[in-house]
Amino acid sequence: MALPTLLLAVHGTREPRGSAAARRLAGAVAELTGAPVRLGFADVLAPDVGEVAAGIDGPVVVVPAFLAAGYHVRVDIPAQLHRAGRGDAVVTGALGEDDRLLQAAVRRLRRAGWRTGEAVVLAAAGSSDPDARAQVDQAAQRLSRRLGGAGVEVGYVATAEPAVAEAVRRLRARGHRRVALASWLLAPGLFHQRLAEAGADSVARPLLPDAGVAAAVAARYQAAALLAAV
Repeated sequence: MALPTLLLAVHGTREPRGSAAARRLAGAVAELTGAPVRLGFADVLAPDVGEVAAGIDGPVVVVPAFLAAGYHVRVDIPAQLHRAGRGDAVVTGALGEDDRLLQAAVRRLRRAGWRTGEAVVLAAAGSSDPDARAQVDQAAQRLSRRLGGAGVEVGYVATAEPAVAEAVRRLRARGHRRVALASWLLAPGLFHQRLAEAGADSVARPLLPDAGVAAAVAARYQAAALLAAV
């Protein structure tokens, strides 16, 4: 029996490096799963997730390449699928709760120069969805434990508060001489570029490319593939 198609749903960005990172992720996931993999966009670029799904014969598993289940994951992607007549597609959860993403963030943070004892801001995209923000808070708590109990504040690039720069200022006001930014962003783009202006001493790179991200996508797909094939 043929494997269901894996439709990798990404946000979309006009930054060429971000789009290239999404394509590389799709290729890495195809190698891990052996499944046919297609790429669709939740926003900014075309084709959208529904348009891609409409062109696929047979079962589809949509894996949202998002770190939290905000509006795009909960509303936009299902709506695009329904408009395209592919409401039968199985949509998995977002990636942020997978520990492999947190491990990737730690690797990026250490490579950027973070040292034990330094204050950390977990820099996330931002969302108007309170559940999505709660998931970011949980990620910050998990990161704190992974860093040996170091305090980790959350900062947002857009939409939510506190802004990343404000989170950095708060930590300095508490007496922290050095502040590092841990990136809770998947790919290069405008949001990551803004982190350089936040006043931190070091800025971690986005999570991609990291093999842990592809492994997390593959795990989401494999858990849902049996449901899609029914």
